[in-house]
Amino acid sequence: MAQKFKEAFQKMAQNMPKGGGGGGPSRGAGAAAAASRAAGALIMAGGLSYGAFNSVYTVDGGHRAVVFNRIIGMKDNVYNEGLNFNIPWFEWPVIYDIRTRPVNLQTLTGSKDLQMVTIGIRVLHRPDPNHLVWIYRHLGENYDARILPSLMNECAKAVVARYDANELLTKREQVSLTISQELKERAGLFNVLLEDVAITHLAFSPEYAKAVEAKQVAQQDAARAKYIVLGAIQEKKTIITKARGEAESAELIGQAVKKNPGFMKLRRIDAAKEIADIVTGSGNKVYLNADSLLLNLLGDADDKFEKGVGNKGWMRS
Repeated sequence: MAQKFKEAFQKMAQNMPKGGGGGGPSRGAGAAAAASRAAGALIMAGGLSYGAFNSVYTVDGGHRAVVFNRIIGMKDNVYNEGLNFNIPWFEWPVIYDIRTRPVNLQTLTGSKDLQMVTIGIRVLHRPDPNHLVWIYRHLGENYDARILPSLMNECAKAVVARYDANELLTKREQVSLTISQELKERAGLFNVLLEDVAITHLAFSPEYAKAVEAKQVAQQDAARAKYIVLGAIQEKKTIITKARGEAESAELIGQAVKKNPGFMKLRRIDAAKEIADIVTGSGNKVYLNADSLLLNLLGDADDKFEKGVGNKGWMRS
């Protein structure tokens, strides 16, 4: 702006008539006064342009503004979105983004049973729009970088130290809720609002991971051995039951033969049918006599059987 004033003044001086013979001192004095008036007008126009340009500012959507005054310091008002006014040079606005933004932190800490745990936390935060003046006075514009990393680190370590390594896995939701509550309480002291807190990463040391894997393998082997034992017991019961059934079956067959010898004839007929079916289904030619088929074609096999039974005392009353 000053450069433009200088160039305009130089052009005006070049266009002014040079002092010479006929005008004398009065003519030179008039030219100097005209130049002075023109320079003053240009300076006034430049000042008005500067004041008009710097007396307004725009606050974009999702933002708020606070104003610093050279005389009274920070003004207590918080200015909303849109066009706002200020006094040039004496005041200037400080724009804050009040939209939700994420912050991620990963830290190494110890659990209750002294296991090293790497935990990652993601926090969604934004400044309290009603306390932006306090935030600017005490924390500045980069408030999140000043307080959130230390708060997240401290709260995460304090909460993880209350749980065992196994509980960090089985009670993950409860751990996340506890960290969220403590972080919101601590951040509220600095007028920072937390929208959400989540555990994004949870890992243990390689030694602990190997120990957990070995434990799981041992538990699986123990469960497999247990099922093998149960299977052996069931197999033993099956064998005993089968033996008892065979013994009872033999006893019943003996009683049936003792009471009615015709039972054996019936069994011989059934056996002959099975033998005949097997021979019929074979592709080879087989020659069998009647005795091999257990058939009494000559009529003397039953008599021999009854005599044998009688000699052994089965038919005695």
